[in-house]
Amino acid sequence: MTYTVSPIGFVRSCFKEKFAIPRQPQLAPAARGVLELVAPFDQGDAVQGLEQVSHVWLLFVFHQALEDKPRLKVRPPRLGGNKSMGVFATRATHRPNGIGQSVVKLDKVEANRLWISGIDLLDGTPILDIKPYVPYADIITDASNGMASAAPALIPVVWADTALQQAHAQALRLQEPLVALIEQCLAQDPRPAYQTPAPEREYGAQFWDLDVRWHYPEPGLICVLEVIPKQ
Repeated sequence: MTYTVSPIGFVRSCFKEKFAIPRQPQLAPAARGVLELVAPFDQGDAVQGLEQVSHVWLLFVFHQALEDKPRLKVRPPRLGGNKSMGVFATRATHRPNGIGQSVVKLDKVEANRLWISGIDLLDGTPILDIKPYVPYADIITDASNGMASAAPALIPVVWADTALQQAHAQALRLQEPLVALIEQCLAQDPRPAYQTPAPEREYGAQFWDLDVRWHYPEPGLICVLEVIPKQ
């Protein structure tokens, strides 16, 4: 038996590429976006009452990770990217039906869009459903997960003087907490865990319409080198 689902909206996100997106929601509170609803859900009736809700669950499609052949085992980044686990024991993007879920902060409700933050969603992500977060039901105080018992350890992020000046200027233009966004995302160390980068190797990712470049001047330290508009 097969089922057909259609998006109820699409996310316009600060994340324009997969690299450097936090691996779970709420790890980067400064990560913001807009969920733009499509007809017939963009008239206001469908979101009536959501103004009473602080957070929502989003069910979505990993639209850039869809595969024809299901994977039974995956290599989750949390385990270093080189250890296999059953797909249902992980939140890896390679899902049998490409479906993901995230709990995000609901900052503002409009008739045809929701303003959200703490996101881990790629720009253009199709949203299948929205459900209100219900604290008394969704918080399980004695829950456990032996593979991911705590948030990943953060590493310090420092700035080259020029890069920090660039970031502040672009933050004013975008009206976004850009410095916090970059620091919150990079502190989680987006590179594959099995890599040991040389100090001269530079990494890059796009946030909003900006190219951000950084390197690892020493183990366990990130230095932001440049924040410039994407060419």
